[in-house]
Amino acid sequence: MKVTNMRTAGFMLASLGAWIGAACWAQQPAPYPTKPIQLIAQQPPGSSSDSMTRIWADCVSHELGQPVVVQNKPGANGILAISTLKGQKLDGYTLMSIGMSQMSITPYTYKQHPYDPASDFEGIAVLGTSPLVLTVPAGEGVSRLADLQALAKATPGGLNFGSPGKGSPAHLLTTALLDKLGVPGTHVPFVGEGAGVTNMMGKQIQAMTLVIGTAAPQVKAGKLVALAVFDTQRSKLMPDVPTIGEALPAAADLARPAWIAIVGKTGTSSQIVSKLNTATEQCRSNAQYRSRLEAMNVTITPSSPSDVHALAARDSAVWRPLIDKLGLATE
Repeated sequence: MKVTNMRTAGFMLASLGAWIGAACWAQQPAPYPTKPIQLIAQQPPGSSSDSMTRIWADCVSHELGQPVVVQNKPGANGILAISTLKGQKLDGYTLMSIGMSQMSITPYTYKQHPYDPASDFEGIAVLGTSPLVLTVPAGEGVSRLADLQALAKATPGGLNFGSPGKGSPAHLLTTALLDKLGVPGTHVPFVGEGAGVTNMMGKQIQAMTLVIGTAAPQVKAGKLVALAVFDTQRSKLMPDVPTIGEALPAAADLARPAWIAIVGKTGTSSQIVSKLNTATEQCRSNAQYRSRLEAMNVTITPSSPSDVHALAARDSAVWRPLIDKLGLATE
């Protein structure tokens, strides 16, 4: 009888252990991701930023086995997109592609900062860097900075120059350059580069700083003229165009390429961040991914999640004093 009872108790304990084990297993979350990921793009379709975002989305969706769906939220130089991200669930299923502008310039062009780059985002990876180039409409007799300077001095009120939005690198670089040239200018913000390029070719504005991937085809087609590359080295896409330091030695400190990164909402779990960063690193060894970005003159470098904030801190240390010096902060 005692043996039977012991056997019965043993069977019950074993069954209980199996039930507890099965219950614990059932409560374990499924490996991320189990559904499509939304990726917010802060520039409109057709922009260089949007193209880089979609190239990353295509590759990472393959690596993760789930679609990465790009949703464009242009406006206010990224502030609309950032507001959208901050309003989403903290589950890793909404990410955002973000640029040097939003991470190190835009919030500081407002006296009341609309967001905090250091605390509102979880860094995932920096995708790459790309130089910016100062361009003007073709057929205006402007082929070097001295010509642009003369045009600005001869134009009542100075130059009208465009950018993809207030607080963009294009806005800040062009403003700083005109300051060094000692000529006036009026900033005309657009929603993305495309609208600005159209207006520049229509000669409604006299200059605009563009990502080189956007500028190169128009320069090659003879529709725009490139005056200087905001980098320390000449671009392979435009070997005849001088660097900003060559064109104007006093402006050599403006040689700062743009960059794009992927971020999540602050508080995104370290496991999800690590998985997304690993997928990005796997993409860097993908020949098609590399060739698509390199065709845009993007320099691809390895990146850890912490590099996003490190790069932002490095650049904001340069941009914030410049914003204060030029008096660009508004209400």
